[in-house]
Amino acid sequence: MVIQRARPQTEVPAREKRSVALSSVLAAALLTGLKAVVGVTTGSLGMLSEAAHSGLDLVAALATYLSVCLADKPADSSHPFGHGKFEHLSAFFETGLLLVTCGWILIEAIRRLFFSHVRVNPTLSAFAVMGISIAVDVFRSRSLSRIAKKYGSQALEADALHFSTDVYSSGAVIAGLALIAAAAHWHIARLGDADPIAALVVAAIIVYISVRLGKKTVDALVDAAPEGTSVRIAHAIRNVPGVLDHDRIRVRQSGNQLFVELHLKLHSNIPLEHAQAVEDEVESRVRDIFPGADIVIHSSPQAPAAGDLVEKIRAIASRNNFQVHDVTPYQIDGRVNLNLDLELNPTLTIDAAHNRATELENEIKGDLPEISDVNIHIEPMLEKVEQASEARWLEAGMEGKLLNIARETPGLVDCHAVVAHQVGSGIFVNLHCTLDPNLPIARVHEITEELGFKLRKEFPQIMKTSIHAEPRGQ
Repeated sequence: MVIQRARPQTEVPAREKRSVALSSVLAAALLTGLKAVVGVTTGSLGMLSEAAHSGLDLVAALATYLSVCLADKPADSSHPFGHGKFEHLSAFFETGLLLVTCGWILIEAIRRLFFSHVRVNPTLSAFAVMGISIAVDVFRSRSLSRIAKKYGSQALEADALHFSTDVYSSGAVIAGLALIAAAAHWHIARLGDADPIAALVVAAIIVYISVRLGKKTVDALVDAAPEGTSVRIAHAIRNVPGVLDHDRIRVRQSGNQLFVELHLKLHSNIPLEHAQAVEDEVESRVRDIFPGADIVIHSSPQAPAAGDLVEKIRAIASRNNFQVHDVTPYQIDGRVNLNLDLELNPTLTIDAAHNRATELENEIKGDLPEISDVNIHIEPMLEKVEQASEARWLEAGMEGKLLNIARETPGLVDCHAVVAHQVGSGIFVNLHCTLDPNLPIARVHEITEELGFKLRKEFPQIMKTSIHAEPRGQ
């Protein structure tokens, strides 16, 4: 049985994500322009590297904005798992741009350090621009991080991580400019190389960002399970009543959508309604951890234990859609015989019903050769509510006689609440009996069966007795 459940995205999250991505584009455009102008006027490699960095930030922000717009499109026939991978492609593209930036900065820094000295003129405008850059980066990093966490967007999370480290790289550039200004003021020649060294610091920070983003992006693109996800799901469903085991847990991330596939092992003869209830509980446990997950649950019966013959018989009946009860295997002279009751459609003819019973008998003998003889009692399956009335024959004296028979049965403490109903041509008698609370259920069944036999023997018009057993003191 396979059940799939998904939580569709609404337009509000998509609109909020697009809004914060667009604000990032505008901020990147502003900073790129400011840094480029100041870098050219001052000749600072650190500033020019920051301008290049911000220029690629602008391209990356545009890619992020486009990917967020595409990723929030609903699933269709061409993309049954949605369009979330566009977010990962955007992050992968951004990683490539960052590495290109590092290469250019590294080459230019080495050239200025060892081959061609370039005079840098630190100005107040340079410091002002870098201060503005830090303020803007702090603001947009926090905005992106807040929305990324709120909606689980990996593209926005990548941008937030990127822009948060921009703060440190901008700080490195300011430090480089300050050291150059100090070198000019105090005539310290060695401090003249502070600018290309600051640029190398910027490059190192970008490499660090790129490695982190690259690993995360590649993992998502190749459908690697988010770290720790499978373990958390396994722990959550471990104690769900009815789940015997799980064969596998498959998890993949597509954009902000987590896809979870579970294969559960359930009891072999439980009804479909019970299996559905177990799966609903499993789904609830998983959603407690990952609220927006798209969940597919596949359940299959677990094979009965090797020595559990009764469970094997019930499993064979359930597998072939037979309704059985009172399954009683017993051994005599080294052979195993089997008695069971089979419920069938009451409109079937005896010929058709016998064929069905023979079919079940052959299935059991085919799968369980240790069973030598199968005796099947055929019963009509109840399909509708029968009309009943009060049984007129039950007078006060008869009721007292019924209670006396019950109270004289060994093992019973007391009996009460006798009710008799006329159902069709037969009489149904219901009564409550109290027993020792420490009795095992097998012994309770023997006692109530004996009582039912006595009542039907004394009153042949009784067709069925229903005895409600309850512990003394309840």
